[in-house]
Amino acid sequence: MVQNKTKKIALLGLLTSFIYVGRVSFSFLPNVQPMTTILIIITLSLGLSSGLIVALLSLVVSNLSLGFGVWTIAQLIAFTVVLLVVCPFRRIYNNIPLVVMAFVSGFTGLLYGFIISLVQAPFFGWLSFFPYYISGIPYDIAHAVGNFVFYLLLAPIFFPIIHKQINKVYLS
Repeated sequence: MVQNKTKKIALLGLLTSFIYVGRVSFSFLPNVQPMTTILIIITLSLGLSSGLIVALLSLVVSNLSLGFGVWTIAQLIAFTVVLLVVCPFRRIYNNIPLVVMAFVSGFTGLLYGFIISLVQAPFFGWLSFFPYYISGIPYDIAHAVGNFVFYLLLAPIFFPIIHKQINKVYLS
């Protein structure tokens, strides 16, 4: 039992490091990074709690390099909402075509941007919400397109790796 917990912690740490490397590597492209997609894959494979743990760890670790601010709390809330939206697909994602799940992943990029704007509105004033949100739509579209492409590229790689690790953790 303890060995299984240790293996799961190691797996979550490894996935956190993948997200960190991906997020920092793509930081030159605004809102285009594999973080959301990898968190979706983790949530679909390992469950909501694992997705949220990796989201929190990834934000803390990557924001050490990229910077903390009021947006950090907004990011955590937005990722929580995204993972809550994706979680119901956990039982059926294997039966859904890859391209359809890629569209779901893309939609979460738009949702993420809306939630970020909504959470930050009290800090900047509610009158600023619509101009702030509208000015961010091109970045949200970039996030959505990035999520779509990253899902198509990463899902066929990450799902088998994670499932293999799940078997090692729970069947060994």
